[in-house]
Amino acid sequence: MRIIHTSDWHLGQYFYGKSRANEHQQFLSWLIAQVSKHNIDAIIVAGDIFDTSTPPSYAREMYYDFIAKLHLTACQLVILAGNHDSVAMLSESQAVLASLSTRVITQVIPVSLAEDDLSNEKSAAAKALAQQVFPLMNAKGQASAIICAIPFVRPRDVIKSRAGQSASDKQQNLQQAISAHYQHLYQHAVVLAKKLFKEQAKTQSKEVEPGEQLPIIATGHLTALGVSLNDSKSDSVRDIYIGSLEAFPASAFPPADYIALGHIHRAQKIAKSEHIRYCGSPIALSFDEAKQEKRVLMVEFISGKLAQVNDIMVPCFQALYMVKTSVDELECNLKKTLVEFELFKEQGAQTELALESKAWLDIEIDNGDHLSDLSQRVSELVVDMPFEVLLVRRCKKARQRLQAQLSQQDNSTLSELSLAEVFDSRLSQLDWQTEEELARKERLKLLFTELSVELSAKRSAEVKQGEAEKQGQSEACDSDAGKENGKVEEVEQDNL
Repeated sequence: MRIIHTSDWHLGQYFYGKSRANEHQQFLSWLIAQVSKHNIDAIIVAGDIFDTSTPPSYAREMYYDFIAKLHLTACQLVILAGNHDSVAMLSESQAVLASLSTRVITQVIPVSLAEDDLSNEKSAAAKALAQQVFPLMNAKGQASAIICAIPFVRPRDVIKSRAGQSASDKQQNLQQAISAHYQHLYQHAVVLAKKLFKEQAKTQSKEVEPGEQLPIIATGHLTALGVSLNDSKSDSVRDIYIGSLEAFPASAFPPADYIALGHIHRAQKIAKSEHIRYCGSPIALSFDEAKQEKRVLMVEFISGKLAQVNDIMVPCFQALYMVKTSVDELECNLKKTLVEFELFKEQGAQTELALESKAWLDIEIDNGDHLSDLSQRVSELVVDMPFEVLLVRRCKKARQRLQAQLSQQDNSTLSELSLAEVFDSRLSQLDWQTEEELARKERLKLLFTELSVELSAKRSAEVKQGEAEKQGQSEACDSDAGKENGKVEEVEQDNL
């Protein structure tokens, strides 16, 4: 059996105002071609199908179109929700897509083997297991592997928060809960793998050797311990267990034959294990991924065991370049990048790829003090070059130095500052560089001013209303007092 392991498509991503629709469409068409070329039985997408929980309509259309076309190849598809995906959005089409050889797993359903009678297929526990542990079929319609389909695990799905827990206790409890869920599903997968293998052997009049069973595949969308720090802090990788679980140890995974992971965008092995892998994203999702070679993984099982894992390299459909330079060497480095891009286009022409005519640039300056002047100079330099400059910014070290200087310059306490000064101070801590970012900063200032005026007017009106009410109450009291005095005087006169 052969499967393709892929993840982190991020359909619908807008990249500094640019749509990735063309790249994603070319990738999906390329992926379907690989299914036919390599006789793939199933594709596993390990999370982050979409870039946001509310993807644009064209991204949804692309997703459904891919599923319909893949169905024609008789290849199964397993979709697992990631931390970027909406559970509700993916769930709404589960039943329909099931008729197109597609299983969509949106969230974890905790199941303990002791919860219910698993032999009863109508029991709640059995139904929950069937949604998460099921066979993958080969081209002949025979069960050839068992998958423990585990999507992104949200803490609320596996643990209950308790008052008074320390951060370390919460982290430990979450790790134990996720590990326990993996183990529960794996135990059931072993039972199912042995059962189906025996049934197949019986129909083929074969003897079953001790330990023989169908291979077991597990999935996950998380940060595993052993991932390099640079990969987990990529500009396009969003932290998913903030304050709870920074990384899941490889030793906590069950002994599955292959573990298909998503969330980290660079392909890599975990704990030097051949069978625990991230496949990475199919396209560069940030400029710091521009030099990465993107791929999907073709995983092959023979006689119930993992035989080999091969890379199928994904073509680059849009050139991205991060140009790190000083102001003095800017023009020289742009010319070097031009040579590199021309070579890239020549290679693309040989493979008949539909490449974009312009490369996207991120220019990082190590000594840029006045970026507004620099942006104009960059525009003049690239006017006749096939480049589109999406970012002009200081390098990371320069940005950190600038922020440190700004924080050291103002030692005022909160009580010394006005509301406007607090807001301006907060804005100064952010790195506003591009024209789009600077325009956003001005809009925020305008909105803050309008809101401040509105709140000030509201407070003034409330104060006036309060004073009027107090005045009215005072006059009423004086009137009541006058009436009482009048009554007293009348009584005194009657007594006289």
